[in-house]
Amino acid sequence: MLQFQRESFVRKLTGVDEQAAATSPVRSGTNLLWLANHVADAETIWVLERFAGQAEPAIEPHVLNVAGALVRYQELWPRIDAVVAAAGLDEECPPFDGRPVVNLRWILGHLLEEIARHAGHADILRELIDGETGR
Repeated sequence: MLQFQRESFVRKLTGVDEQAAATSPVRSGTNLLWLANHVADAETIWVLERFAGQAEPAIEPHVLNVAGALVRYQELWPRIDAVVAAAGLDEECPPFDGRPVVNLRWILGHLLEEIARHAGHADILRELIDGETGR
């Protein structure tokens, strides 16, 4: 299901005009380029950094075009998937920021929700930009 949501998100941004993707058609300022960087950041932070304890290079600056941001995101998938495959779903994430302890199952559920929610945002933004919609 996570892979399905990842691919759905990528499809929503594929082929969009780069300039339009970096501007926002909504009052909040959310744009497709920001979303593309954000979903990659979310998987990196939750799985690689927090769960696996892998030191990652600074996330900033973000990739400045959608095509590059999507490549960055897709290149993360095998690393994320390898960590998940090597762990048990009930394996706990080391504590961070004074938050309650969560396990890998919770992290994957959170990422599934995060990516699906942002895919919905991307669908609306893309429709506002150029009329493209779909799964």
